[in-house]
Amino acid sequence: MENNTNIGDPTPEPRVAVVVFLLKGRSVLLGRRRSAVGNATYALPGGHLEFGESFEECAAREVKEETGLEIGKSEFLTVTNNVMLEQPKKCHYVTIFMRSVMGVDVEEEQVPQNLEPNKCDGWEWYEWDHLPHPLFGPLERMVKGGFNPFS
Repeated sequence: MENNTNIGDPTPEPRVAVVVFLLKGRSVLLGRRRSAVGNATYALPGGHLEFGESFEECAAREVKEETGLEIGKSEFLTVTNNVMLEQPKKCHYVTIFMRSVMGVDVEEEQVPQNLEPNKCDGWEWYEWDHLPHPLFGPLERMVKGGFNPFS
């Protein structure tokens, strides 16, 4: 018989998230989170990878669900391992970072909408050299480490 001393407080399982650097010119789309994890920080659009879904499918679905934007082809950039013990809700995410560029040949420019106001305060384009603060932890670590989604 297994002795579980953490009854009622199970260790959270790692989850897989797919987030998207959605680029337009030298700007990136960010939203201010409303969440137990990273509340009031600025983050990329994205969410949980669903069973059987490719990274590209997840990226397109999450961007559409959160912002209403239709994205074209997206490409894999990198993956990070994020154990967030300092959050009110401790969690562990393996985060897949994708990149997609908003087309310049589109007749009507798409404008991001806030389709999940319970999870986000709204979406804005921010120049890469003038990002808002505070950034969501995994994104902040990448930026401070010199990561550039434009290169």
